Amino acid sequence: MSMFRTPSDASPDAPRRPALRRKLPPGPLDYSRRWWMRLPLLIVFFFLYAPMVVLVAFSFNDSERNIVWQGFTTDYYMAAFQNTELMEAFVNSLTIALMNTVVATLLGTLVAIGLWRFRFRGRAVFEGLNALPIVIPEICMGVAMMAFFARIGWPTDLPWPINLVKITIAHIAFSFPFVAIVVRARLANFDRALEEASLDLGATQWQSLRYILLPHLKPALIAGALIAFTLSLDDFVITFFTAGPNTITLPVKIFSMVRFSVTPEVNAASTILILITIVTASLAMWLQGSNLMRQTRGSETE
Repeated sequence: MSMFRTPSDASPDAPRRPALRRKLPPGPLDYSRRWWMRLPLLIVFFFLYAPMVVLVAFSFNDSERNIVWQGFTTDYYMAAFQNTELMEAFVNSLTIALMNTVVATLLGTLVAIGLWRFRFRGRAVFEGLNALPIVIPEICMGVAMMAFFARIGWPTDLPWPINLVKITIAHIAFSFPFVAIVVRARLANFDRALEEASLDLGATQWQSLRYILLPHLKPALIAGALIAFTLSLDDFVITFFTAGPNTITLPVKIFSMVRFSVTPEVNAASTILILITIVTASLAMWLQGSNLMRQTRGSETE
């Protein structure tokens, strides 16, 4: 008999000593384990979101002066909805955002597929130009658009909704690269063998695009469209430089109201805009997250 007992010889009923877990040092991105990094993050988040909380709270303030809380009321929301100019600006913003969403999603998808599928001379330069509207300051983009439309002599007395086309073109120019980035990231994990198999089975290029590639891109298309919608809806700088004298959007209207005084009606209109933006962005994040979970489950089952 051996003098030493192996782990297999131990009785199954014998108590086992818990394994000593070695506490690993925090990594460079472990913000929650470094108190001196959590404090700056909390301060940044406070100054980012505290003004929004105050704005939403004072939109229910029963006082024309937005200084002291006098009581709770929803009268200023009713006043905002009954304001004809404010509602006209909201309709203009919504119309521009919808037109921008359709065109920017289509253009961004085509650019992403083209850069993913084809290899051509000057491809790197084209990629850099595609990312240029994202990296340059927005005010530079607005001034450039204003100079461009002034140079070509764009008319300013067009009827609605044709008078919104100028702002829509400017919004498409800076929003479609965001769609292209989202769609191209989705194309990175596409199995080209699926497309080749469909072509071998007799499908045309259009059929392969419709039944193979587009279903794979559906989550990215929805997320990109929602991002383009959000960027267009709450844009102020580019719209301010490209809007005509008879064309006004909701962010520009809110800015003109703030120049006189910050009333609860202004806060109510701003709260509505913030709510639409949060809902749209949350929906885009939820679609991306659900798609990632679906992919993870599919890979685990395989």
